[in-house]
Amino acid sequence: MEICAYLVSHHRLDDAPSSRLDAAALDAVLASHGFAVHDCTTFEGPGYAGTRRAVSHTPGAGGTTADARDPLQTSGAALVAELRGDGAEHALVAATLIEAPRKLLVMDVDSTLIQQEVIELLAAHAGREAEVAAVTEAAMRGELDFAGSLHARVATLAGLDAGVIDEVRAAVVLSEGARELVEAFHAAGHLVGVVSGGFIQILTPLAEELGLDFAVANDLSSADGLLTGTVTGDVVDAATKEACLRRWAADAGIPLEHTIAAGDGANDLLMVRAAGLGIAYRAKPALRAAADAAIDVPRLDIVRHLAGV
Repeated sequence: MEICAYLVSHHRLDDAPSSRLDAAALDAVLASHGFAVHDCTTFEGPGYAGTRRAVSHTPGAGGTTADARDPLQTSGAALVAELRGDGAEHALVAATLIEAPRKLLVMDVDSTLIQQEVIELLAAHAGREAEVAAVTEAAMRGELDFAGSLHARVATLAGLDAGVIDEVRAAVVLSEGARELVEAFHAAGHLVGVVSGGFIQILTPLAEELGLDFAVANDLSSADGLLTGTVTGDVVDAATKEACLRRWAADAGIPLEHTIAAGDGANDLLMVRAAGLGIAYRAKPALRAAADAAIDVPRLDIVRHLAGV
């Protein structure tokens, strides 16, 4: 039988709930949904471990039809739903993506590529951190229009010395596993881009340090050495993020089904839905519900295992 997908499962090494299925039980659940396991490999990293099972699907098994995409859309969805809550994270990833010779990974920046929200670091210098953090949280949950919320948050920065950007840039910390993830994609000949609702003044040095292939973010305005409390040009919102994913893939000749998008908030929703594999990284509920896979372990390099890199 032809391999149609890979069930990728991962868990924390320091967390062993009694509900977690052992290998035989997991294979039995797969079989009940019409999936047969042909191969199983393991992977691990700091604080996590996992498996990747290559599976085929018998048309008509598990109550599905013979449609070529049906195993992922129906039986696969039912399978992942049944596995939810067993103490591990499971995702059924199309074989066409896992086995693709060239892939594109696009990530959000704040709270994904890096550990912080840059707007909050800047706001701390203006004594408005708590206020701005509350607005950021609401925006990431999808409760506020992102563009409007960004303008409101940036307005609190008016009058700050532009030199604060250098201080904030120095305080930014990459997420654990971020560097390893980018290096693994590049070593395998794939492309990596980031698109951020944050600021290009912070992102450019990071993009250069990591050797990223693409980088887009908002441009903070300044005049006479002071921040104006505005951004130059259109706000990088959810639509912009999706458009970047599609444009970068098209320019590189990479089919959209061979793309991966990862983020944490509502502003990442459209690109996560559009990608061949959408990943919710330590994400808000709205994004997690829409994504194909979720990562709650604070290690961004788990993305590479989900994508078969």
